[in-house]
Amino acid sequence: MSSDYANPAALVTTEWVAEHRNDSDVRLIEVDVDTSAYDSGHIPGAVAFNWTTELSDRVRRDIPSKPAWEALLSRAGVTPETHLVFYGDNNNWFAAYAYWVAKMYGHERVSLMNGGRKKWELEGRELTTDVPSITPTTYKAKVLDQSRRAFQRDVMEYVGAPAGKALVDVRSPAEYNGEVIAPPGMTETAQRAGHIPGAQNIPWAQAVAEDGTFKPAEQLRELYASKGITPEKDVIAYCRIGERSSHTWFVLSELLGFPRVRNYDGSWTEWGSMIGAPIENPAIES
Repeated sequence: MSSDYANPAALVTTEWVAEHRNDSDVRLIEVDVDTSAYDSGHIPGAVAFNWTTELSDRVRRDIPSKPAWEALLSRAGVTPETHLVFYGDNNNWFAAYAYWVAKMYGHERVSLMNGGRKKWELEGRELTTDVPSITPTTYKAKVLDQSRRAFQRDVMEYVGAPAGKALVDVRSPAEYNGEVIAPPGMTETAQRAGHIPGAQNIPWAQAVAEDGTFKPAEQLRELYASKGITPEKDVIAYCRIGERSSHTWFVLSELLGFPRVRNYDGSWTEWGSMIGAPIENPAIES
């Protein structure tokens, strides 16, 4: 993978996966927005994580608890030494979210397959409906490190983008401008539309090429710098429920090496439902 990226190990190619998918220390994990996609065909040897039931707490809105995360990785046959390779549909939306969670729980060897399902399928590579037989382990995670995560109370300090701070709204322009609250077909929503005052709108998809792979580092730097998102700032990314902003967090933190980037996974479903939260809505205000 290109050495132009700050952390080249954060990505592996489809060629690498084809060559190493059967390695004993590699575990391929598919995480899709469409949770039925895995059953229709997946990379041989890959297991599936369901973002609705396994990558979030079943009762409260939160990431998996430490025991739940340990149980999930144990069922997937993972050890602390395993190289986790996440991939999925929608150019790795929820694969990036899983990567983010894995990093917060201290797993060292984690990568995304660059291009996700899209690139694998475009290349006509092998898919199977066979579910692999996995020998469970007893996985132990490290203490949760939430330095990569922002909460609503943190984001309040970024309203209006004060000096040294930046907000990146990675949703579509229609969401940012308050024309819609959520993309078509998405059920998780908020009470109000618009964006956080001071946030710059840089849709997540602008970071990827037509085949789903990430654009070169120099293009990415120019993209974010054009909106004032630069490495010396403290940056928080948000979207609607935190998966698209995980993708942008990955770009800024892992590929470009920004030292202080956090993902606000509460995102618009939280912010747009809070009483009295500061909101700008061009669709109404204009």
